[in-house]
Amino acid sequence: MSDDSHPTPPDGFSETELDALSAFVDGELPEAERRAVAERLAADPGAASRVAHYRAQRAALRALFADPAAQTNGPCIVLRTRTPWWRQAALAACSLAAGAALAWFAGGLAVYRAPPAAQMAFARQADLAYAVYAPERQHAVEVAGSREGALVGWLSKRLNRPLSVPSLDEYGYSFLGGRLLPGIGGGPAAQFMYESRDGERLALYVSAAAPREAPVRLWRQGERRTYYWVSRQTAYALSGEIAQDRLRAIAVDVCGDLGGQPEQWR
Repeated sequence: MSDDSHPTPPDGFSETELDALSAFVDGELPEAERRAVAERLAADPGAASRVAHYRAQRAALRALFADPAAQTNGPCIVLRTRTPWWRQAALAACSLAAGAALAWFAGGLAVYRAPPAAQMAFARQADLAYAVYAPERQHAVEVAGSREGALVGWLSKRLNRPLSVPSLDEYGYSFLGGRLLPGIGGGPAAQFMYESRDGERLALYVSAAAPREAPVRLWRQGERRTYYWVSRQTAYALSGEIAQDRLRAIAVDVCGDLGGQPEQWR
């Protein structure tokens, strides 16, 4: 006789598994369990789809019920691990509200007015930094990822703002480390480097910026692509030589995790 006291849900996940996936999305798992779930997502499309569904619900609630007054509690940045790029297109179908908030994930970025010259100069600087350091096999970074805490503390002090290293584990990129670089106008900038198992590299370039918010835009130079934006007086640029749709999905997700509000950009 079968035991039906704890039936398995129709999609094949036990309640324990669903609880773990939900806690993963909410950032409530201990580090060891978080890594285990992240590894599963990379190999299990079903689990990745379930996580995408949970994230879509969360994004819909945030878009529909966000209180602007509640977003003024200081510059603290909350990091979340993210949905694999190839699942981003499915988010809009998870619910009507999520579709309204995230429709441009599937349809592409909207067309915006030409960005200010300073933003274009920033994107060009980020692209050049990527072109110089990404090919380096031995000296791609100044401080290794194993010293992440010291690196982030040092760069945060130099840029005079709290910085964080977004996790790109779900996209298959591990954190290599970072370095201090010159920014636009002689100020400091930070570069964080990531690498995939097959050697592909992405770089996140960060510097201070004017208070004006700016949506995600694309800068292209040959085979290199850079998505850049401004949020909370900080300018960000994610550069790489990967498929444009994939890089865009990662950049928009990173933007949201680092304090931006991509759902408000049309």
